[in-house]
Amino acid sequence: MQQETGKIRLGWREWISLPELNVLAIKTKVDTGAKTSALHAFYVERYQKDSVDMVKFMIHPIQTNSDFQVECHAAILDERKVADSGGHKEMRYVIESLISIGDQSWPIELSLTNRDTMRFRMLLGRRAMENGVIVDPSASYINGKLDPQTLYNLYAGNSPMKIALLSRNSKLYSSRRIIEAAEERGHEIVVIDVLRAYMNIASHKPSIHYKGETLEGFDSVIPRIGASVTSYGSSVLRQFEMMGVSPLNESVAIMRSRDKLRSLQLLSRKGIGMPLTGYANKPDDIKDVIKMVGGAPLVVKLLQGTQGIGVVLAETQKAAESVIEGFMGVKADILVQEFIKEAGGSDIRCFVIDGKVVAAMKRQAPAGEFRSNLHRGGTSSLIKITPEERSTAVRAAKIMGLNVAGVDLLRSNHGPVVMEVNSSPGLEGIEGATGKDVAGMIISYMERSCTPAQTKTRGKG
Repeated sequence: MQQETGKIRLGWREWISLPELNVLAIKTKVDTGAKTSALHAFYVERYQKDSVDMVKFMIHPIQTNSDFQVECHAAILDERKVADSGGHKEMRYVIESLISIGDQSWPIELSLTNRDTMRFRMLLGRRAMENGVIVDPSASYINGKLDPQTLYNLYAGNSPMKIALLSRNSKLYSSRRIIEAAEERGHEIVVIDVLRAYMNIASHKPSIHYKGETLEGFDSVIPRIGASVTSYGSSVLRQFEMMGVSPLNESVAIMRSRDKLRSLQLLSRKGIGMPLTGYANKPDDIKDVIKMVGGAPLVVKLLQGTQGIGVVLAETQKAAESVIEGFMGVKADILVQEFIKEAGGSDIRCFVIDGKVVAAMKRQAPAGEFRSNLHRGGTSSLIKITPEERSTAVRAAKIMGLNVAGVDLLRSNHGPVVMEVNSSPGLEGIEGATGKDVAGMIISYMERSCTPAQTKTRGKG
């Protein structure tokens, strides 16, 4: 803190903190022409706690980065009509909070307003500077300047994370990109083959062992569990959860999404659009199930299939009966679904992270093929989705309990229908089609979701 004859000196812009709101650092414009101070706020919600009127709001503390957000709670001091720099007046909640600059702290009043379009997320007005503050309008950052990396690390948890990546092949595109994104942000990431991990199921100290070593000191875990190892992989992930490690997606959500029948039943219960779907166990019911989904052409799917494997298009009634009888004959569990002809062999993959569609692509099946999976030769391209498609994708991921998901939609005559919700969506197609750093967005989410208790223990092991 720079001082002069007992006075606090500020430049026209400074880095300050609001410790009571858990805002660790925020770039602030010091404006003696403004009467009141203002703080950026969105999702503002009023509530009561112990008969006190409170306000809950979110803030993006870093001006050019919306990946980080802080949830704040404060008592409402007042509601006032405040004029902005353009003369526009609006009613704002006013709160009181401590401001800290260096080793100096004092309470100030702050009005809450959305400052997304402003250069500074906070404005310090002259009322907040009545207690011996001297402003030098020709200077800036008199009390120290934060570089972008230091600021990033401050909100990412003050120190790098130690991340476990559950993947059987570190050379796959998705695994490589996650490793690159984590290391670019200064995190340590360890690749673990889930089939080589083994566990000590103990109530006092659960542990995971790998190649003779105990796995410990991890802050977060990113599961990239293949469908063929879902059960064992989810058990390993569940053990990490028991040890207090923060998962990208929880084991129960992954198991829920991998069970195609269960996931469709959950989506149906919540009113999500889906193709007409039938499920039966006995050959005697085949004709009625075919009728139930609107007849041929129809699609027959193995419940355990992935990447388009075990998905068959039956174009006639006879073919449908034969295919279903064949699957039932080898005791395979199948679904029978209507064929959405108007989709034209294409679908939409929406990539959802933390309740937002961050990227979307169209997948088109090759000529003579109805399956649009990229593994089956399909091509991907950028697409603009509708608000209804965006909402459907977000709701589907939420119903599954997935923080990160690939939601596959078809455009039908009666709106978007969900085909599948994938808990380990591939990155190659979506990053190639959209040009977006989806892997980086995943790591950013992990940084935000890592709990304070885990942050404090980083670096131990």
